[in-house]
Amino acid sequence: MAIAPVEPALNEAATFMEQTLAELLPEPVGPHARVVEAMRYATLGGGKRIRAFLVLQTGRQFGVDRRALGRVAAAAECVHAYSLVHDDLPAMDNDDTRRGKPTVHKKFDEATAILAGDALLTHAFALLAAVETHPDPHVRTDLVARLAQAAGWNGMVGGQMMDIAGQGALTDIGQITRLQRLKTGALIAFAVEAGTIMGKASHQLRQALLNYAQDLGLAYQIADDLLDVEGDPTVMGKAAGKDQKAGKATFVTILGPERARAQAQLLADQAAAHLEVFDEKADLLRGLARYVVNRRA
Repeated sequence: MAIAPVEPALNEAATFMEQTLAELLPEPVGPHARVVEAMRYATLGGGKRIRAFLVLQTGRQFGVDRRALGRVAAAAECVHAYSLVHDDLPAMDNDDTRRGKPTVHKKFDEATAILAGDALLTHAFALLAAVETHPDPHVRTDLVARLAQAAGWNGMVGGQMMDIAGQGALTDIGQITRLQRLKTGALIAFAVEAGTIMGKASHQLRQALLNYAQDLGLAYQIADDLLDVEGDPTVMGKAAGKDQKAGKATFVTILGPERARAQAQLLADQAAAHLEVFDEKADLLRGLARYVVNRRA
């Protein structure tokens, strides 16, 4: 599999998304300024923007306007930021740092962090529902429905509940796979599918990209599990060893580091293979599959 130079494209997309998010997030004025400041703190100034990159690149396959894609990518990033804010809370993972800076509840307070997360989640749907995102109301409705599914009880929330309930109890690779397909993979799948919805892609092309997203999401999570064991906190911008301390079963605890690394590589190769129906415009998506398993943060 040829490796596209994906890091420059990721950096360019991150810059574009930083500007787009700064424009689309509310301004911190008035009596609710504090919660808006927390929203912007959680969302701006960091992150690889992989979910946004996926929206931009899948939409590119079908010639969708980049500004419109930027709005959908911003919605995905708002949901991702909300999930991190809430995951970091003392009632969840109880983390003090994120992206090399204090988590939102440490920078502000717990109540503000909860409200900022709620506001980011709801703002995502406002972005999708606006006519500027797509002139076709059926497309906008489809985007809203798919993001709601990805974020809700049968998506990220369900995966987080499984994670909390299963600490010390999950020992089966199938259970871990199911958990991570919901907690991590669901939003990645939305990011990939969004471009196909906006471009009104055929069923065949939409399914090929969804298959890509399924394998990419699991490869990404295995790489995350490996980083939790082997990563450098100063590079990652967050603490390492959290899963072991919490007694969580992961791909690494079940498979061991070497088998987990091999499985991540296999999934990355499978993800790229699903893109055979696309031309060289999908090379960056192919390159991303290799990037996610080799990253250091």
